[in-house]
Amino acid sequence: MSLSPGMQQYMKIKNEHPDCLVLFRMGDFYETFYEDAKTAAKELNIVLTARGKGEKRAPLAGIPFHAIEPYLAKLIKKGYKVALVEQMEDPRFAKGLVKRDLVRIITPGTVLESSLLNEKQNNYVMAVMPEKDSYGIALADISTGEFITTQFRGAAKLITEIAKFSPAEIILPLSIEESDVSKDLKKTSIVHSFDDRYFWLQKAYATIKDHFEVHSLEGFGCEHQELSISASGALLSYLKETQKTKLSYLNNLHTFSTDDFMMLDSVTQRNLELLKNIRDGTTRGTLLETLDKTSTSMGSRMLRKWIVRPLLSVAEIQQRLDAVDELVNNIMMREELKEKFSTVQDMERLISRVMFGNANARDLVALKDSLLNIPKIKELLKNVRSLLLNKLRTLDELKELIALLEKAIKDEPSASLRDGNIIKKGYNKELDDLHEITKNGKNWVTEFEAQEKAKTGIKTLRVSYNKVFGYFIEVTKANLKLVPSYYIRKQTQVNSERFITDELKDKESLILGAEEKITNLEYELFQYVIRKVSEKTKEIQDISKNIAQLDCLLALAHVAAHHNYVKPDVLVGDKIAIKEGRHPVVEQIEGCSFVPNDCDLGESNKLLIITGPNMVGKSTWMRQIALTVLMAQIGSFVPAQSASIGIVDRIFTRVGAYDDLTMGQSTFMVEMSETANILNNATDKSLIILDEIGRGTSTYDGVSLAWAIAEYIHNNVGAKTLFATHYHQLNKLEEKYKGVKNYNITVKEVEDRIIFLRKIVKGGTDKSYGIHVAKLAGVPKEVIARSKSIMNMLEMEDEIGARLHNGLKKEKPTTKKGFKKEKYNDELQKSLLDLLKKY
Repeated sequence: MSLSPGMQQYMKIKNEHPDCLVLFRMGDFYETFYEDAKTAAKELNIVLTARGKGEKRAPLAGIPFHAIEPYLAKLIKKGYKVALVEQMEDPRFAKGLVKRDLVRIITPGTVLESSLLNEKQNNYVMAVMPEKDSYGIALADISTGEFITTQFRGAAKLITEIAKFSPAEIILPLSIEESDVSKDLKKTSIVHSFDDRYFWLQKAYATIKDHFEVHSLEGFGCEHQELSISASGALLSYLKETQKTKLSYLNNLHTFSTDDFMMLDSVTQRNLELLKNIRDGTTRGTLLETLDKTSTSMGSRMLRKWIVRPLLSVAEIQQRLDAVDELVNNIMMREELKEKFSTVQDMERLISRVMFGNANARDLVALKDSLLNIPKIKELLKNVRSLLLNKLRTLDELKELIALLEKAIKDEPSASLRDGNIIKKGYNKELDDLHEITKNGKNWVTEFEAQEKAKTGIKTLRVSYNKVFGYFIEVTKANLKLVPSYYIRKQTQVNSERFITDELKDKESLILGAEEKITNLEYELFQYVIRKVSEKTKEIQDISKNIAQLDCLLALAHVAAHHNYVKPDVLVGDKIAIKEGRHPVVEQIEGCSFVPNDCDLGESNKLLIITGPNMVGKSTWMRQIALTVLMAQIGSFVPAQSASIGIVDRIFTRVGAYDDLTMGQSTFMVEMSETANILNNATDKSLIILDEIGRGTSTYDGVSLAWAIAEYIHNNVGAKTLFATHYHQLNKLEEKYKGVKNYNITVKEVEDRIIFLRKIVKGGTDKSYGIHVAKLAGVPKEVIARSKSIMNMLEMEDEIGARLHNGLKKEKPTTKKGFKKEKYNDELQKSLLDLLKKY
């Protein structure tokens, strides 16, 4: 079957990129064919038609080119790779087949369109290079120009890093497409395979060197990190292959160490509801929502990183705390900075669009308006004392670039580069002259119309214009008898006739020629301005990073000032001492009267056993301790009267019960898996939160496991631990180990009801108040009454069993075979009768 030249063009590109859904530009539509058309019709809910007949019949589905973005968003969200094929010449001037070429492959991790991106969240693509139990990872956000890498040991650490960065797409070597690593990563993100040769060390090393034009990778800190190099080189190759450009704005590779930050695995992030809540996955009711009072998108994205990557360096934490402290205590500077930041646009993504080649004139205006704030921000910060604020105020003002943008680009330009209306009057003399020609020409047309009306006596005569016929004279049929002989008929309408004259045609050529020249010249001038802006990419990226950090510090200061937070003492050591601490999220709930509580963890009390009924606040208290520690280590003030925080290397949480049915794991299996992770990876510098360990199995199994786990943490791990439990037997651990202390949440009993005081005090309790809690929850009275009866019966059975056990222990064997005879002494029989009478 012979294909048309156009379809041959399509098939060539499709065969080269079989894993992509090809959008093939034909006039005003992006067309899809064959299986791609069926996929597009199904996923986008668009009409499936066909092109050609018989053997040449090809399924077809099209998308209007001017409405491409919402359709792209749907395809990308579903994980498709989309290949955009554009017309490389104007069809009107093409000699034969229109030239078309693949200009870009869009994948979930390589989105640049602002309408497809979350402005408050990075959009990372991650490459992973595994080797036995070690991993190299590289991440890039091409919408901001960020490019980072590291390597480490352990699959658990890989999952933790993925949880921190939430990559939209992960790239793996093709050879491990069916491996366990690939299967595990597919549970966390969209995974695409890439040819192994791009991951080969020698090729990857050369790719990085060529991109950055350097002789070695020493300057990037990864010269001897082979897995980092493999991942970074492969990621660069993937980006260049999909984006079809040099990506020169990826101008730095930052090598980081996972040991520089507190480890927060995905379970802990979920349980503490740092970025997403457990209920619906939104930011509502999260630590992020509480702290994110940033004014810029750049600041919001950075704050997300701070929250999931708390610092371990006391010096760095102290720098942030000192900066926040200064902002808290200078309300006038804080408010004026916030006002200035509110007009700063997303410069990180603006400069990336400039470098990528898809920026328009409005982007340049937004960049100029943002840069105009820099001198004012620097002036506000000129007398700051803190080290970090002084460092961040060193912003390049880029006065020459601002002057160029001010002179060249109109304040309210067109969105499309091909519509003109971009360049200001006075910037270019040739352009001004051409505008004068079109202006005079249009004035001439108005005068020509008036002249022809006078000449012909046709009062309704009009001179009009359209793209098909250009300028023409329109005369109604009632006046055709008055048309002079030198009018040349052009078109017949229902109620009128259209004419041209030689004079009008000559002027049309002059006017339209000038208009076309204006459009072309404006585009050339715009490209010149773009080149000048791109020369300052590094400076603009540096400004963006500083503004983002300042915005984060400003947000933390705003929250601290408005919610009565205090500056914590952060130190090296095991001490966590919090006075009158509060939960940063729960206390913000409307109508909530929050009861503050203390916490004292240290050498002599590293493991706290917390007992008390449900709904009394055990889980809230433990979470608030974890969040307070985390907030202190990101450099935030904390919700307390005072706080001393010893650096914590990891926070582990085992909170709540749920079935992971997708993995075929029961509640108890999930509980034990998470507990095993804690016991195997926690150190004596970690903080562990355990809530109701062992409740997913029988009582005896549960008590035994909880006891053994607590003992193991105390004896082998030595981590600071908060252990909430309903197993009151664990209170006996305090007698056995000096580092274990019992605490309980106070409850006041008033007749047949209880009042939760929500105050934590020393000492254990053996009361669970489960039936009281059920009553408060609205369980029917009959159920409550019956449960009390059953509880009394079970307590009686336990007491009878205990007395029987004690009585039998006193009995001696009465037969030669050693069997005990069922005979009770008088005292035991009397006791049993008394019990039975009670019930």
